[in-house]
This record gives sequence, C-alpha cells and structure tokens, in this order.
Amino acid sequence: MNIKICGITNIEDAQNAISLGVNAIGFIFVKDSPRYITPETAEEISMNLPPFIQSVGVFLDQSIEEINAITTQCRLDIIQLHGSESPGFCLKMPRKVIKAIKVSDIEDIIGIAKYQGIVSAILLDTKVMHRDGGTGKTFDWGLALKAKDFDIPIILAGGINITNLQKALTLVNPYAIDISTGVENSPGKKDYNKMEEVLHIAKNI
Repeated sequence: MNIKICGITNIEDAQNAISLGVNAIGFIFVKDSPRYITPETAEEISMNLPPFIQSVGVFLDQSIEEINAITTQCRLDIIQLHGSESPGFCLKMPRKVIKAIKVSDIEDIIGIAKYQGIVSAILLDTKVMHRDGGTGKTFDWGLALKAKDFDIPIILAGGINITNLQKALTLVNPYAIDISTGVENSPGKKDYNKMEEVLHIAKNI
C-alpha cells in the first residue's frame, strides 16, 4: 500500500517518515493552512530526499505562475490541486497532477468524470464547510468505492488514523492513503510512534 504523509513542515519529520517507509511526502503551500511550509524550507528538505521518494506540492486555487515557480524551486515530483481547478487548468501543470475532490454525497463523485484522462489520480477528502482539508473527519467510504468505477487511481484521505486505517484499507483498497492529522501531535508536527504504527498497518495488511 502506498502511503503519503502530508503537511510536512520540517526536515526531522520528513526524515522520520522516510526512514519508516513512506512513498511520498507532501508540502502544503497554502499560506492560511496551519501546515504551511515556505518554499525555502521545502526546497531544503527536497534537496535531501533519497531516490524513489516522491515530493508532492499541495496548492489551492493559486496561479499557474506561482505553482510553476514553487514546483521548480522545490523540485516537486507531483502537483496536488485542492481547490476548484478545472480540467483545463490541470492540463497546464508542469508535473503529474493529483486532483483533490471534497466528498459529501454521490454528486461529488460524479464530478470525477471530467478529470478522466487528464489527472494521474483523484484524492478524496472530506467536505467540511469553510475548510479546505486537514479536518481530521472521515466521509462515507462507500462513496470511495463508487469513485473506483472511473478507473482513475484513488487516494483516500480525510480523518484516517491508526484506529480506522485497517478498515479503510479493507473496505476501499485504494491506490494510496494520504494521512496528516492522524499522525500529528499538533498541526504540522508529526508523531513518530503514530507514523510507525500507520506504516506497520499499511505494509502488513
């Protein structure tokens, strides 16, 4: 199972996540997020990543120019778009794209269709009013099963932690799990033991 630890804000957490066997780490470049990281800090971390670890930049309704500049500076492998970005906008990105979809009902899942053949994966997160992610809340994972009908790799996010991870993997069997709040002591500061347990569950199911 592929695991991405998102909301990395410091090199210690990045190194711990990598040592435990994550496949990818995520940097949030949305300035009002409690897990915001400056491009300069993300660049420093990226320069020290070992081979085969993917770096993902998370953006929210930002300009193409800003995304391109940060992607180049931080040597990002993947761009994750978490706002209202259109399929046409996704096509203009300089790297592979993960498009986040906020989910509360079946209508949100139907919206995946317009991204078929355009993005590399769909990330399903919990829709919470006036929140753009990092809510720590789950959604109906039965909807995630329906999302798999679109034949796009599905990344499951939203409120996943050590208590419900095994259920999520068994029920949905997604392409990957994206986890942030579920392995934190506080926003932007990861807990080594929680990360270790998550990786143990994911790699042994």
